[in-house]
Amino acid sequence: MNRRQFLKSALFTAVGAFLLKATKVIAAEAKKVIEKVSTKKYRNLNISAIGFGLMRLPQKNGEPDIAKVQEMVDYAMVHGINYYDTAWFYHGGKSELAAGKVLKKYPRNSFYLADKMPLRILGGKDHVLKVFEEQLKKCQTDYFDFYLAHNINKNEWQTLKKCNVYEQLLEKKKEGKIKYLGFSIHDTPELLEEVIKTYKWDFVQLPINLIDWEKTDSTGWYGVNAKKQYEIATKAGLPVVVMNPLKGGQLSTLNQAAVDLLKKENPDVSPSSWSLRYVASLENVFVVLSGMTEMEHMTDNVKTFTNFKPLTEKEQKVLSNAIAVYKSSGAITCTYCQYCTGCPIGIDIPKTFNIYNQYKADGKKSSFIAAYEAVKAGNRAQDCISCGICKNKCPQKLDIPNLMKEVAKTYASLK
Repeated sequence: MNRRQFLKSALFTAVGAFLLKATKVIAAEAKKVIEKVSTKKYRNLNISAIGFGLMRLPQKNGEPDIAKVQEMVDYAMVHGINYYDTAWFYHGGKSELAAGKVLKKYPRNSFYLADKMPLRILGGKDHVLKVFEEQLKKCQTDYFDFYLAHNINKNEWQTLKKCNVYEQLLEKKKEGKIKYLGFSIHDTPELLEEVIKTYKWDFVQLPINLIDWEKTDSTGWYGVNAKKQYEIATKAGLPVVVMNPLKGGQLSTLNQAAVDLLKKENPDVSPSSWSLRYVASLENVFVVLSGMTEMEHMTDNVKTFTNFKPLTEKEQKVLSNAIAVYKSSGAITCTYCQYCTGCPIGIDIPKTFNIYNQYKADGKKSSFIAAYEAVKAGNRAQDCISCGICKNKCPQKLDIPNLMKEVAKTYASLK
């Protein structure tokens, strides 16, 4: 072989090696991009084990930031998230509009859309179908895959029966405009049993997390006794959608002592991942809703649910210990759901509790004082008039007026 032939052969070998390496890299990246989250079976459907709850979307000028929401939905769709949950009340009525805008670019049979009948706004029987048709229009769809009677409690249960809500929605199901009919509930196990026995439902949406797993405990925390509710639904043969898996974000932050326990066990996993895995490990749960605000929430959730692994017995003990440490911090169990809006003197209740809980999590006195004083005078915790309007709206049954006194007392003690 002469020198020219040798150089030519060497060049081809080098190019070949480079192309082979590049091909492997491209293939690896392609595989990484198309990795899908794990799915669970609901009847004959393959539902992504994690669903996108369109309740805590990124905001711009007080409204959902459509560009950012679109980016998050695009990422979700690429990674196999196919369940999207909205409602009339979310984002002041803008969530359904956002859902319609960001999902319309995808074939309708490529995702499952869930919406809900807002029971507390109904003025009578003739109002039900008007609301339903408006929701279809806002979501830019001809049907809902999953549709729920929203937030049944003692009062709304009477509204549902009085307005013949179930009967009218059942007709829509027969027409094909609803594929599966269910309900969500924030109330007692006894009411859950009554609702299940009164009508024939396809599924139920329950608030389940480790804080709510048991009823009120010795620390004074209120829990909805989710364990009993889950058992009631399972016994009745109703598959479960989980809402509030992170207790309005509290379980994604915790306090430092609780986080340290989790990091000691696994430094590479977020607190959110622990709690999401906990509820997704329940056999009768077919999808867990996560209200995601930032892209990092989405990427972390996709990481958690790709090749999903239920919590081991050891991991469950670690998580339980961490939650016990967090509960002892004295944080308020507000989920920041915004149902309490409309304070007559303008107090932003979720924001106030969030400021307080942040202090309980990090212990930074100066940050708490600064955040508290940044709230407009007259709209602070000490200005609460204890009218009780918010207390009656709260699905968590929080004694908001007394908790406002606790926040104000804490501020006064730190000044």
